[in-house]
Amino acid sequence: MFLAIAFALSLGIILFVVVILRSLSTLGSRVPGENREFLDPLSTPLRILWPLVRFVDFHFGRIYPPAIVRRVEIQLQLTGRSYLLSANQFISLSLVAMSIAVAMAVLVTHWLQMDSLLFPLVAGALGFFLPRLWLRDIRARMVRQVTKHLPVYLDFLTLSMEAGLNINGALMQAVAKGPAGPLKREFEHVLRDLKSGLPRADALRRMDERLQVKEVTNFVSSVVQAERMGGGLAMTLRFQSEQRRTERFQRAEKQAMEAPVKLIFPLVVFIFPVTFIVLGFPIVMKFVQQGLL
Repeated sequence: MFLAIAFALSLGIILFVVVILRSLSTLGSRVPGENREFLDPLSTPLRILWPLVRFVDFHFGRIYPPAIVRRVEIQLQLTGRSYLLSANQFISLSLVAMSIAVAMAVLVTHWLQMDSLLFPLVAGALGFFLPRLWLRDIRARMVRQVTKHLPVYLDFLTLSMEAGLNINGALMQAVAKGPAGPLKREFEHVLRDLKSGLPRADALRRMDERLQVKEVTNFVSSVVQAERMGGGLAMTLRFQSEQRRTERFQRAEKQAMEAPVKLIFPLVVFIFPVTFIVLGFPIVMKFVQQGLL
């Protein structure tokens, strides 16, 4: 009798798992294919998670709040990742990361025989916000590269215009000779907009909207105002180049002055205790051997 009940339960569990797997397979087969010919290539972690991301996006993407989707679209545009994944796919990625983090936390709590729900909840929150932290890190790196490379491109533009080229030719020379990075891609985008017939002021303003960096905003405003007022672009670019170079030197000075303050925490927490242990251990052992402790 016991064997029959055990056999029936095992058979029921197997059938239940088979039904779930077949249901998931059916739902997965409904997801349409994706053509990424004109999109940026996926990194290795994203390539592993991408089937799950597309599955969640296909079945739940239509119920995402429009306000959150619009906010994510702006963040992707500011980080230059709008050609890697859409806003709905990014939200789906956050949900997939949250689910994986919760599942791993549940397994860890079961393995450690813990009865706390706080750890899975915290892990789920960290998993959900991990893609947003990734975007924030990309944005910070991009702003640093833009502010670092902008004086170089301004120098190329100034030299080209003082040599007799117009602003379009100066942009082409700056793109050809300038360092690689997000600023070079944005100037290439400006050149494509100009070739498509967009006015120069509008092309530069669109670059400013995509980057939203203070230094680029000042550069675009100065160029647009000089063209509108009929001023000399070469002189304006020369002034912008000197100002951006001075600001970069001031940022470097500020970082150098902040370094000693930032070193206080690792010194107090990590280096000083180890130093005291190394110096005090022989003294303590000597007192122990003499019976004074």
